[in-house]
Amino acid sequence: MLNSLDLEGRPEDTRIVVAMSGGVDSSVVAGVLKREGYDVVGVTLQLYDHGEAIHRKGACCAGQDIHDARDVAARLGIPHYVLDYESRFREAVIDRFAESYIAGETPVPCVACNQTVKFSDLLDTARNLGAQALATGHYVRSRLLDGHRAMYRPVDLDRDQSYFLFATTQDQLDFLRFPLGGLTKPETRAIARDLGLEVADKHDSQDICFVPQGKYADVIEKLKPEAVAAGDIVHVDGRVLGQHTGIIHFTVGQRKGLGVATGEPLFVIRLDAASRRVVVGPREALITHRLTLRDLNWIGGNTLEAEIDSGRTVFAKVRSSRPPQAAMIVRQDGRVAVELLDGEQGIAPGQACVLYDAPGDEARVLGGGFIDATASLRTSLAAE
Repeated sequence: MLNSLDLEGRPEDTRIVVAMSGGVDSSVVAGVLKREGYDVVGVTLQLYDHGEAIHRKGACCAGQDIHDARDVAARLGIPHYVLDYESRFREAVIDRFAESYIAGETPVPCVACNQTVKFSDLLDTARNLGAQALATGHYVRSRLLDGHRAMYRPVDLDRDQSYFLFATTQDQLDFLRFPLGGLTKPETRAIARDLGLEVADKHDSQDICFVPQGKYADVIEKLKPEAVAAGDIVHVDGRVLGQHTGIIHFTVGQRKGLGVATGEPLFVIRLDAASRRVVVGPREALITHRLTLRDLNWIGGNTLEAEIDSGRTVFAKVRSSRPPQAAMIVRQDGRVAVELLDGEQGIAPGQACVLYDAPGDEARVLGGGFIDATASLRTSLAAE
């Protein structure tokens, strides 16, 4: 007979490692599983030198968060370990983030963190501790389907974190559990109060944890000062409008702070790292109808080939804050491409494109990849 986590055995005979960030979500996961009788072990990762981030609002994995996770574990009466993953995090997440920005992309480091440090390294640690599963505070759902677990969007779509988890492999997904997927955030906070946890009303993480005050360029200049070079700001019609001090100061879709004035609203259309050009133009030039993907991860029911051959409509999410929109998966010159049926503005290489089988909260995550190139209806793909 399966327990509440779809595992064989009684809860008291089932060890679960909980990834505890110090926030309310993962704390509630640990508390609920402990209350159900599971053998819970809390693990917190120290991911970077958190000295300057202590008590700073809007950041995760900081010193105060480690302190909070330790206090929650003590309150619940569970073992708690803090693991030093700084060097691994620097290599797998921070350095890749900087390199992607320098290449003119808009990276999503939370995906890389889940893909490497959390769902690879930490998952191995959980297994070494004798755990039958690793539980996290992410707002997604998973359930058994044909002998394996499938990932779905959560009940609370305002908290949907499936965008950041598309790179989860099937093996990892089978070992992971997401107890909050059927709850809303207010319900989670209510449970925290019922458990007597001091983090019940703690603010949510907002910034990327290693980027103080959201100043990406400052971090990149510190890490890779030799890679920051000046260049031209160029209109899509070929006119040189001015100069800039580094493409890392710009993102696709940016409207303010361009440093040029032409009497018309201008937006960053693309960043050309090879020529160090920032290409600007009118809003309509931002519209993307097709994009190609790299590093595709597929966890859908059909194989990817069968999905492409079916020609059915899927739903693509190109930013964490935007809802999925109708799309089709196609092949183009041996590569996987996604056609956005209604188009989308401000899509940049480096961002993630996550694919679902439906638009609502019952949607299954089919997989996704990182955007390699974009094109409108009027142009060929930038990679060609």
